[in-house]
Amino acid sequence: MATTAEPGESLRERKKRLMRRQLSDTAAEMFLTHGFDAVRVAEVAEACGVSEKTVFNYFPSKEALLLDRLEPTSEALSTALARPEVTPLEATLGLLADELAATVAGFAGPDRDGAVAAYLRFGDMIDRTPALYAYSSAMTDRFVIAACQALARRTGGAPDDPELLITAAALVGLWRVQASSLRRHLAGDGDVVGLTEAVTADVERAAHVLERGLNG
Repeated sequence: MATTAEPGESLRERKKRLMRRQLSDTAAEMFLTHGFDAVRVAEVAEACGVSEKTVFNYFPSKEALLLDRLEPTSEALSTALARPEVTPLEATLGLLADELAATVAGFAGPDRDGAVAAYLRFGDMIDRTPALYAYSSAMTDRFVIAACQALARRTGGAPDDPELLITAAALVGLWRVQASSLRRHLAGDGDVVGLTEAVTADVERAAHVLERGLNG
């Protein structure tokens, strides 16, 4: 976990960021080891040396401990879609490429097999835990709303315009394509050589379908 201060970050902000990251990382490790339903928030708090109230000061729910890190994606999507020099599809593909590069970089360490296994177990845990799956689905809905609002500002349309809504949903759907492709390729022999190219090819195939429809 990085402990250096970020540009313009005060000591107080740095301490809060590091505590938030510690709580999230500790929770993820405990959930993966024992199961999401078997671990109480109080146990995560105890492992981090803080009170349960402190945990809820940082995260609104137990599910958010694990999935709240998706929140920056919503903000990044809104920012990217506001860029007039690129199309909405290009902006979305750029974000996906950055996220893929960061994820694949996590598999480049000495314990590559362990990192791959943990990533696959993380995805399986979300799919098999009703509370996490529901929270993840709700986050996806928030991404669609954020994307639709950004497109409305870009085009001058209404946020509830049917064409903008379906466009936003289609763009956000590319995250599912990328996640599914990544897990599929990793679940083979665990070899990450050429992983970026393989996943990118799958995403671009899906994007080509969208491009034909959106251009129409």
